[in-house]
Amino acid sequence: MKYDNANIFAKILRGEAPCIKVHEDDCTLAFMDIMPQVEGHTLVIPKEPASSLFDLSDSASLACMRAVKIVAKAVELAMGVKGSTVFQHNGKEAGQTVPHFHFHIFPGSIFNASGIKGHAVEMADPAELELVAEKIRAFIGEAAIQVHQVTKP
Repeated sequence: MKYDNANIFAKILRGEAPCIKVHEDDCTLAFMDIMPQVEGHTLVIPKEPASSLFDLSDSASLACMRAVKIVAKAVELAMGVKGSTVFQHNGKEAGQTVPHFHFHIFPGSIFNASGIKGHAVEMADPAELELVAEKIRAFIGEAAIQVHQVTKP
């Protein structure tokens, strides 16, 4: 699939569209989904242009997984849950609505979530998203420490 430089995530990466950032490093950006399915729904994207998993370089894949580990743990801590659901769609036919590779992070289990909304259905109030983002950002450092302790041999 040819990469579309006009997609919303590419615009966010170029600073042409806003987002509510949760975490950023040299290779990835994590931000609140503006149409969350559950409170705390966060996205992690590579800064590398790639439409799907199959277009992503190995180095960007690794960078994304590192970021997902930290952000997912921060989401769990911030939302007071003991687990998270991480998923990703490849292609429009699989439900991908933005043609830029990305992970979705939900606090808890999507199978036990009450009030889960449809994918990309309802815009959230940016002020409410900012409050949730503040909670998540407050745990990024602790999450990074926990994740690095877990991954040590």
